[in-house]
Amino acid sequence: MESTGRINKVQLFVALGIIVLIGIFGFYLGQTNSKLTLNIITGVALGYILTRSRFGFAGGIKRIYITGEGSLTKALLIMFAISLIATAGIHWAAAANGAVPSYMASEGAAVIPGSSSVGAFNISTILGGFIFGIGMMIAGGCASGTLSDLGEGAIRAAIALLFFVLGAVPGHALRYRIAETAIGKIKATVYLPHVFGYVGAVIVSLLILLALYVVTRKYEDFRKKEGYYQKNVYEPDELPLPENKDFKLFSYRTYHKFFIERWSFLKGGILLSIMFVFIINTTGSSWGVTSAFTKWGVALLQGIGMEFTSPEFASIVESVNKGLLYDGGTLRNIGIIVGAALALLLAGKFKFDYDFNLKDVLIYISGGFMMGFGARLAGGCNIGALYSSICNFSLSGWIFLVALSLGGIAGLKLFEGRVNIIPANRYLREKKIEENKVVELKAQ
Repeated sequence: MESTGRINKVQLFVALGIIVLIGIFGFYLGQTNSKLTLNIITGVALGYILTRSRFGFAGGIKRIYITGEGSLTKALLIMFAISLIATAGIHWAAAANGAVPSYMASEGAAVIPGSSSVGAFNISTILGGFIFGIGMMIAGGCASGTLSDLGEGAIRAAIALLFFVLGAVPGHALRYRIAETAIGKIKATVYLPHVFGYVGAVIVSLLILLALYVVTRKYEDFRKKEGYYQKNVYEPDELPLPENKDFKLFSYRTYHKFFIERWSFLKGGILLSIMFVFIINTTGSSWGVTSAFTKWGVALLQGIGMEFTSPEFASIVESVNKGLLYDGGTLRNIGIIVGAALALLLAGKFKFDYDFNLKDVLIYISGGFMMGFGARLAGGCNIGALYSSICNFSLSGWIFLVALSLGGIAGLKLFEGRVNIIPANRYLREKKIEENKVVELKAQ
C-alpha cells in the first residue's frame, strides 16, 4: 500500500489467495475434528491482531526500558485485567456446578475450563523464567512475537524459532529431572480462589495489576524529568486519514480504515483478551504456545534418527506420531504466522527482512535456544506460564512474571551496546527513534 492512496494489488491478491487456501484447509481439517478448524482460525486472528497493533509481550519490558514510554506495558496490564475478570466468571460458574481445577480432578470429574493453566511452581519456574527473559530480549521477541515476526517476513525470527524448538526438548527433559530431586520437590500449587474466594482473587489480582500500572506511570514521569523519554510514533500512513464529509464504502479511505490504519496497543490488548476468553470457551483450555514447540523439536530430531524412550516424552512422541497437523497447538501457531502475514499483505507492506549479520545470527541462535530451554524448564512461556497462568488465578504466573522480568532486564543490560537487540522488522519507526536516542545519550 502506498501512502499516495494506491492499493498494492499484488499483495492484496496474494492475501486473498492465502485466505482461500486457509478456508480450504480449515474445511479439510473439519472433516476430522471441527476443533482443529477452530484452532487455525483463532491462530490467524491472534496473528493479525498482534501485527496490526504491533503488540508484543517482550516489548512490555523492552520498550519502556529503552524509550521510557510505557503505553505497551499499560496495555498489557489492562489486557490482563480484562482477561482475568472474564475468566473469573467462567471459573465461578463451572465451580458452582461442581467442577474443580484440573490438578484436583479425579478421573471423570468435571474440570473448570482453563484451569489446566493452574500449575505448581518450584525452582524450575524461577530458573526457566529468568532464562526465557534473557532469551526473548536478545532474540528480539517472545514466543508469540517470534511467530508473528516470522509471518511479517523477519528472517531472523526463522533462525530464532528453529533454535527455540530445539531448545525446548532439553528444557522439557530437565524439568522432569529437577522434579525428581529434593529441591525440585519443594513446590506448591496455589489456586487463588481457594485462598481468597473468587471475588477476593479478582480483587487481589487487580490490586497487583494496579500497583504495576502506578509503577509504570511513575517510571514514565521519572524518565520524562530525566530527559530520556521518547513518544510512541506511528508511520505517516498508519495514522487515520483526515475526515471526509462524503462517505464512500468502496474507496481507498474505507480500505485504509479497515486494513492499514494501525491499531493502538490498547485496542490490540482488548482484542487479544477477547480471543483469550474465546479460546477457553471453545476448547476448555487456555492459550499456550510452547507445548507445541516441544512436539516440533521431537519431530525434527526423530526425523534425523534420534529416539525418545524416556517416560517424560511418551505423550509427546505419541502426539507426534499421530501427525502434527492434528495437534491443536501446532495449528494455532501456524495460524499466528499466517495471520501476521495477512496483516501486512492486506496493508501492502509485506517484505522479507534480511537486515542482520553473522554476529546477529549467533545472537539469535543463542536467544532462541534460551527461550525454548527456559520456557519448557518453567513449563510455559509468556503466554502459557504468564498470561494464561495469571488470568486463570495460578500463583505460579506471578512467580514467573518476576523471574521473566528480572531476566529481561538482565538481558537488556548484558547485551546493550553489544548487539542489535531491537532488530529491524515491524518496529522500523521505533527502531530509528531508539537509535537516535542512543546517539543523543552518547553525546551527553
